[in-house]
Amino acid sequence: MKDKIKPVIEVTNIKKSFGDLHTIKDVSLILEKNQFVSIVGPSGCGKSTLFDIISGLEKPDIGKVLIEGEIYNGKTGRVSYMHQKDLLLPWNTIINNVSIPLMLKGLKKRESQIKARKYFPLFGLEGFENHFPAQLSGGMRQRAALLRTYLFANDIMLLDEPFGSLDAINKRKMQLWLLGILKDLKSSILFITHDIDEAIFLSDKIYLLSERPAVVKTSFNVDIGRPRSNRTFTSVEFNKIKRKILTLL
Repeated sequence: MKDKIKPVIEVTNIKKSFGDLHTIKDVSLILEKNQFVSIVGPSGCGKSTLFDIISGLEKPDIGKVLIEGEIYNGKTGRVSYMHQKDLLLPWNTIINNVSIPLMLKGLKKRESQIKARKYFPLFGLEGFENHFPAQLSGGMRQRAALLRTYLFANDIMLLDEPFGSLDAINKRKMQLWLLGILKDLKSSILFITHDIDEAIFLSDKIYLLSERPAVVKTSFNVDIGRPRSNRTFTSVEFNKIKRKILTLL
């Protein structure tokens, strides 16, 4: 009998306070290999704090973060983490920006650029290697930031509202684009969003958090077939899940 495969990430009974501010009361979640899991909850309920804990930037007061079975409380460098703002360096070209994680890992600048350049076609950035961030659209900057995140740790990515700053049209384009490249990325993704439609459209599973201090109100699988398209948003299955979430919020 084969051993059961360990989850990529297993968060168990996390609790976190900052002085008198009780942020997370009790949160547990699981991310499986090559799974896309969204975390939905009210503003200020501790979603970003949870990501800080999973990434090792913060330590939980109580609870454990296991990555592939190993405890990672307070340990950084194992997962990549992308914030809502692209955080690209304005004085650097796009190729230099996305190469930063590879240089931090010890590769020389030229070697880093050669490796990063291979991904530019997949991320829709081919031909823009020597442009500066200010010369790119918001969507293109987010793709560059996502590529930089991917090059830091491509197997596990934490994405904190990466499309939240985009207008509705560009946001939808980015959602469709991300779905289109997931099979090539082969990444396990935790995704924070306030957008219920976005969570359903992208995810295999959704965790719904309560108001602060956060607990997991419920979680459920998104049983909608892939590939998904614009038609998914008007499907019976999609709207059934959406009604369920709206009822619980």
